Amino acid sequence: MLKNELIKLSDKLAGHKVMVIGDMVADIYLEGKISRISREAPVLVLEHCGEIVVPGGAANVVHNAATLGGAVYAVGLIGDDNAGQLLTQKLTEKGVNTAGFIIDKSRPTITKTRVMAGGLATVKQQVVRIDRESKQMPSPQIEAAALEYIKNNIRDMAAVVMSDYGSGAVTPVIRQFVIEECKKAAKPCLVDSRYDILSFAGVTLVKQNEAEAAAAVGYENLDGDKLIDAGRKLLAKLGAEVVMITLGAQGMSLFEKDKVTHIPVANVSEVYDVSGAGDTVVVATALALAAGASYVDAARLANFAAGVVIKKLGTATTTQHELKEAIGVYHENCR
Repeated sequence: MLKNELIKLSDKLAGHKVMVIGDMVADIYLEGKISRISREAPVLVLEHCGEIVVPGGAANVVHNAATLGGAVYAVGLIGDDNAGQLLTQKLTEKGVNTAGFIIDKSRPTITKTRVMAGGLATVKQQVVRIDRESKQMPSPQIEAAALEYIKNNIRDMAAVVMSDYGSGAVTPVIRQFVIEECKKAAKPCLVDSRYDILSFAGVTLVKQNEAEAAAAVGYENLDGDKLIDAGRKLLAKLGAEVVMITLGAQGMSLFEKDKVTHIPVANVSEVYDVSGAGDTVVVATALALAAGASYVDAARLANFAAGVVIKKLGTATTTQHELKEAIGVYHENCR
């Protein structure tokens, strides 16, 4: 796809209604300045300097969709706690419709708290990460509330993304309903599942990273011909129209029934942090499909979007302006 066509496609992303269903996570960064060694134990004493809450997990997918201009409807579970309130506030400020956040008083909002420490002249480093989440499946009442919201809104969507991090928000009942409803309406249904991709048979597009795809078909890696074999196996097992496998510095491969397309990475020399890049890929693809793009063109655009966020630290997002700028720079360098 030529530069001008990609830029025109990026201009068409805004305004499309996209529903994101999944495990909403609050990434919390506690920042501290190293003060001394504790007298109680051989550990650092940190002076608290600040706290930042960033959307993570499926909430990062939501955040990316919003910054790219999508009209986003977020569906997931949060606890009746400060983390849930802050996450809702952050996304609402970005224009996200968070009416689909179901408050479950029996569980906490999923949080991943990173304690970051550093001195005055040093880069902050992660000292420890503390995860908090319930391992229980949601109650029938909570599941019913989420399903009711989905039923009332899914027909207005241009695309649906299920972002399954294995924490229980995408239940079998919700999964099956969404897949069947999207099929009836001929709307793209995309899924990114970390541990259970084979349970999503019938989706339109499957997105997996290299390790996830390998595990799904029982391989240790996707070296050599294993990549092609894994892509075709996933395509057949899931009955999907497309399987997208992201390959880090090697770009991504797109498997359709009649062809395989490899898309090289846009800026291999400028990779700083790949955290959350897969979230950017799946939602940029969804918005591009909602705008009428082919699978290959949607993947090419998503590849540029990922190229922007991997140059930023932590789970990050990109805007339409940054996306168009990245496309322009890449094509200038290729002259």
